[in-house]
Amino acid sequence: MIRELALKNRSYRRFYGEKKIDEKTLRELVDIARNTPSAANRQPLQYRLVCDDETNSRVYDCLGWAGYYKDWDGPVAEERPSAYIIMVTPQDVNPQWDEGIAGQTILLAATEQGLGGCFIGNIRKEKLAAVLNLPESYKVDLCIALGYPKEEVVLEDIAGDGDIHYYRDDNQVQHVPKKKLDDILI
Repeated sequence: MIRELALKNRSYRRFYGEKKIDEKTLRELVDIARNTPSAANRQPLQYRLVCDDETNSRVYDCLGWAGYYKDWDGPVAEERPSAYIIMVTPQDVNPQWDEGIAGQTILLAATEQGLGGCFIGNIRKEKLAAVLNLPESYKVDLCIALGYPKEEVVLEDIAGDGDIHYYRDDNQVQHVPKKKLDDILI
C-alpha cells in the first residue's frame, strides 16, 4: 500500500481548477502531519491553509513553477491549484528536516484521497508573507500546492547520458527520469 502511494505521489503542476478543496480537507492533512516525527520533538512547523479563489490567486503570484520548463510560467488559470498549505516557522527557528517529513506525509495523505500536489520552494517569501499577513516574527519555509491532478506523470529510468531533467512530450505527459536501485546502493 505505501509503495503504491509513493509511486502515485508525483509532483503535479496542472490540476482541474474547477474541483475545489475545502478547509476541512486541508485541516485533516495537517492533522495527520502534526503527528509525524520531529527533530528533538521541537515541532516548529505551523501552517497557513489557503483554499479560497482570491487568496489562491495571490499566493500563485508568489510562486515559481518547474525550473526545467524554461518556456513555461506555470499552469494556466483553469489548471491552477485549488488549495495551498504553506509551512511557516518562527524567524529564529531552523526546522531542520521537519518540512520534508511533514510535507511528504501531507502529500501521501492527499494522494490517498485522490488529490495531488507539488512541493514549491521557489517562493518570493517576503511577498507571500505579506499576502498571508504573517506576523514579522514568522518566516515562510515551503509551500505545497494541492488539487485534483490533470496531468499524467510517468517514471522512467535515467537514460544512458545521465540526463535527470523531467520533460513533457507532445501529448503533455510528464516524464520523470529516476535512478535505478542498483545505482544508488553503495
